[in-house]
Amino acid sequence: MDDDYAEAVLDLVAAIPAGRAMTYGTIAEVLVDRALAAGGTPRGGPRQVGQVMSRAGSGVPWWRVVNAAGSPPARHASRAVALLVADGTPMVADGTRVALRRAIWFPDD
Repeated sequence: MDDDYAEAVLDLVAAIPAGRAMTYGTIAEVLVDRALAAGGTPRGGPRQVGQVMSRAGSGVPWWRVVNAAGSPPARHASRAVALLVADGTPMVADGTRVALRRAIWFPDD
């Protein structure tokens, strides 16, 4: 992905408030909507968002980005869950995933 797309992903992730979360797919959808609204060409999907996060996401609250089931990245699951809990993010009963129905966040644009 190009630098502009990576910057858009990272800016959106940086805006996710504590106690809330977004999925890779939701981030991709928001960026498509923004591109279309600006008259641009939509690009990227959940996999591309994941690539950006794995390569450049350490400076943003990466733990607030989860998969469609609400699970954080497997390689960083225990750290991510601890950070999500510290943020006050709603979790499922067993504490391993985000309760997306209560935690999902959409930007106001």
